Amino acid sequence: MSASSSLPTSASRAAVSRSPWRSLRHRSMRWWSAANFVSNAGTWMQLTVQNLLVLQITGSAAATGLSMSVQAAPALFVSLLGGAAVDRWHRRLTVAVSQALLGAVAFTTALLVALDRIDMPALLVMAAVTGVIATVDGPACALLGNDLVPVEDVPSAIGVGSLVHSAGRLTGTALAGVTVGFLGTGAAYAANGLSFLFVAAVVPFLRPAPGAAREAVAEAPAAPARAEMSVREGLTFFVRRPRLVALAGITGISSVFGRNYGLTLAVLVTGPLAGGAGAFGTVSTVLAVGGILGAVLGARLHRPSVRTVGLLAAAGALLQVVAGLSPSLAVLLVLVLPMAVVESVSDTAGTAVLQTDPPAHLRGRVLGVWSSIGTVWGLGGPPLLGLLMEWAGARGALVAGGLLIAGSIGAGLLVRRRGGLVPVALAAKDGDVTGRSALGTAA
Repeated sequence: MSASSSLPTSASRAAVSRSPWRSLRHRSMRWWSAANFVSNAGTWMQLTVQNLLVLQITGSAAATGLSMSVQAAPALFVSLLGGAAVDRWHRRLTVAVSQALLGAVAFTTALLVALDRIDMPALLVMAAVTGVIATVDGPACALLGNDLVPVEDVPSAIGVGSLVHSAGRLTGTALAGVTVGFLGTGAAYAANGLSFLFVAAVVPFLRPAPGAAREAVAEAPAAPARAEMSVREGLTFFVRRPRLVALAGITGISSVFGRNYGLTLAVLVTGPLAGGAGAFGTVSTVLAVGGILGAVLGARLHRPSVRTVGLLAAAGALLQVVAGLSPSLAVLLVLVLPMAVVESVSDTAGTAVLQTDPPAHLRGRVLGVWSSIGTVWGLGGPPLLGLLMEWAGARGALVAGGLLIAGSIGAGLLVRRRGGLVPVALAAKDGDVTGRSALGTAA
């Protein structure tokens, strides 16, 4: 009787564990997702209004780009220090303080706008301060969400976070125009400040679910010594970890030659396919829908690995090759949806590996390294792709880029199969989950 009665329970648990929403079974994760939605909506409202404000002050599109670069630049130079701070400080306290500081910056900007004392130097200073705080806030928030759920639910938490980000972006962008129209520009900054304070108010009430990885670290009898919490330790770990280096290579080549669809598809649609802005808007909408579908599918992953990321990236690259040869807009639209889905699932799998493979005491610094690398891709990718498009055209860039991505990943998998990778021995700290059998993040 007992054996037979346990079978439905096991089956039920297996079914639940495959649900993309399984992380939301945990009360703290539901609160954290709601807080993230509010914060993302406020952030995108401010970003939208900030671009309009810079244009209003200067009338220069170049100045708008400069303000965005100033805000992104700290990620290149300060992310390693920010990641070390995340590893050294208490996670929830770090998030609460960083969110409160971001709220203070938003309220200060709102006050300057209301008093008509805002100018370009002040905006650049505020953007730079926001960027510096974000080097701590970004990895701290990413890891806090994972800390709230059992290890096997981390892919679901990441997928839900991606959906929350997309929903917040759409909501915030839409609310920006309404807010400015009825309440003025300063109100958008004030609303973003309130969204940060909401997150800071929610954080103290969050509690890890049973089985959460961070719970073991918090209950460990001894924490790593401050002398051992160095930036160099995180960088050394990343460089000597073959699966993370492989993940960086896959993501880097895909980011440069395969994911700048806002550039390549815009030129393809308006050029060879003879479409207009409306046609590209339709393509962008399909890309957004595919991204949301991919986030849902990615949240169903149970054992993400670097190999999964590579195979998905290669599949997306081959779809990109076919898209580059599209004879019409209708054919392109058919291909764009699976391209976006595959990209989104690959991103979720890669993020799950990145945030769970390192030992718990190193994850902040590993994310800091990743943020610096990602900033290099973000700054260097568009110019490289632009040069390729100048040389080969939109179709040639899509085809050549797709073949380069698929060929590089295929060569990497072949080398690994023939030669193998030497595993890196880790010095385990108290509370680290060294086996990670639940996620199976083998390269």
